Amino acid sequence: MSQAVLEPDSAAARGMDLLRFATAGSVDDGKSTLIGRLLFDTKTIFEDQLEAVETASASRGDEYTNLALLTDGLRAEREQGITIDVAYRYFATPRRKFIIADTPGHIQYTRNMVTGASTADLALILVDARKGLVEQSRRHAFLTSLLRVPHLVLCVNKMDLVDWDKAVYDKIADEFTSFAAKLDAPDLTIIPISALNGDNIASRSDKSPWYEGPSLLHHLEHVHIASDRNLVDVRFPVQYVIRPQSTTVTDYRGYAGQVASGILKPGDDVMVLPSGLTSKIASIDTADGPVEEAFPPMSVTVRLTDEIDISRGDMICRPNNAPAVAQDLEAMICWMDETAPLRIGGKYTIKHTTRTARTVVRGLQYRLDVNTLHRDESAGELGLNEIGRVKLRTTVPLLADEYRRNRTTGGFILVDESTNRTVGAGMIIEAR
Repeated sequence: MSQAVLEPDSAAARGMDLLRFATAGSVDDGKSTLIGRLLFDTKTIFEDQLEAVETASASRGDEYTNLALLTDGLRAEREQGITIDVAYRYFATPRRKFIIADTPGHIQYTRNMVTGASTADLALILVDARKGLVEQSRRHAFLTSLLRVPHLVLCVNKMDLVDWDKAVYDKIADEFTSFAAKLDAPDLTIIPISALNGDNIASRSDKSPWYEGPSLLHHLEHVHIASDRNLVDVRFPVQYVIRPQSTTVTDYRGYAGQVASGILKPGDDVMVLPSGLTSKIASIDTADGPVEEAFPPMSVTVRLTDEIDISRGDMICRPNNAPAVAQDLEAMICWMDETAPLRIGGKYTIKHTTRTARTVVRGLQYRLDVNTLHRDESAGELGLNEIGRVKLRTTVPLLADEYRRNRTTGGFILVDESTNRTVGAGMIIEAR
């Protein structure tokens, strides 16, 4: 699945806390305005950017500075007034760094929402206080649950247009809480806001004295994410084998990659899959020198005490805690190809961690209606933006975990072999 524009390694390496969050909601619920407000209130935008937005706002006939234009970067978006792509933005406060994935609201861009939320620590869903929960609100809540995003924030926006009526807020909050209870819902927080005016965004507003919770920015700064990472199951997919061709370095063999989960330390007993051979960690190197431990999402080079044949796509793990070595997968797939549907018998390239293989669709168990959660077991294909449970068979074994246990080793993408386009994103339910 796609990565945001700023890799977390840099923040982790400097000991700084980084929160990735994705925004979602129906069209005109105010996602872009909210992000523009966050950027403005945290003084993350430059003067020339603000001047450009002011000029664009005036040319559109807006009577105010339209902060949504800070994130609607594509010309087509500005002309249509909608967000049609995933726009990544970065800002920081003295307490934490942030990467925002501003995802589209239109139903036909569900795939973009999946892309933006796939690496998120938190999902932020907006609803218009005047409209209440709509189909897209439920859709995005379900996708958040499906993608195992650990934290969920519901922002009831445009409260200024309903005179900050507590009854309106309570009705939306109760309805959403009831729907979330049907899902494997993460940690849920509900905040009344006005993105346009900045109420309850960077600081608490006196217009909602009945609301006793934190402002949005305070919640984003303080939500606890360290325990969300899997630090139990050691998973280190090997991306590259380092053997320097140098006369001064003659006996170096290291295995480079990004720690997917768990903690690695020199002296630890490890096993290499798929061979099953065991060894010990001799050292762990980084660009800044050796370290005493490595944890997600650090990118490191691991050296072992034994000479073992290891190549890209292999995985280093614990001897008594290993992923499944599997060729038969059951997975939920979000189909992203607008040219051809997923059908039984379809053949694709599957990319899972650092391993690439070919796969064939062996079965389609059901297509899921994400609005009603109804399972259509008679479905014969998955079209654009549709989600279903499928059976896959791969040409070589994958080293996989269930997605609910490990988002990195449980996720994969499908690529069309003829066009090299990413056509599907999958979450493994069972691997055997």
